[in-house]
Amino acid sequence: MTQYSLTCINNSSLSGSFVVFQKAPPMTIPGNVFSLAWFVRPAAPQTKVTFNWTLDYCFMWSETGVLQPGITFNPSQMVGADPNGSNFVQLTADEYGASYLSPPNTSGAVGFLTIQQLANVVPNRTSVGVGMSGSGTFAIQAAPNMNAVFTPHPNYWVLFGNVEPGQVMDVEDVTGAVEVSYGGSLTSRTATLGMDNLISIA
Repeated sequence: MTQYSLTCINNSSLSGSFVVFQKAPPMTIPGNVFSLAWFVRPAAPQTKVTFNWTLDYCFMWSETGVLQPGITFNPSQMVGADPNGSNFVQLTADEYGASYLSPPNTSGAVGFLTIQQLANVVPNRTSVGVGMSGSGTFAIQAAPNMNAVFTPHPNYWVLFGNVEPGQVMDVEDVTGAVEVSYGGSLTSRTATLGMDNLISIA
């Protein structure tokens, strides 16, 4: 499996963290799909950090309460997923009301990741989502008798700021984020925060 990397260099006078996130692709259901702070690493002035990942996916859920920007999505469970294999999972609850994901199977649409939320899912208590390389990328509020269908579409954005890992982001309000593109044999990029506090990609 191809490994990708992004080296982030802080050449500014600011203290903070480099944040890598993805923007949500289209979904086949209505609802607010939130981007999560996928990778976060603090970087003092004149230092650098490197993020590494592969395109391996997972399903996840978290007891978030109402899902909204600013809160942290801390996965309560993560199970492996494959858009072309184990692409379907169910969120349900046991006899004591504890939520859990069923073992994934291949009954979903090929090329998509589907989370079916069963009738016993309590509204506004849990959220479901997908992740990549062991960290969450997107989440949506769970609701009874709903399907969340995610379209895998890797894209990468980097910003510098004060964000916690897994924090729910409002990408419409994000400023200073720059897209980082990969393609073909290009699997390693560098993002540099300059003295002008702007990020450039090489």
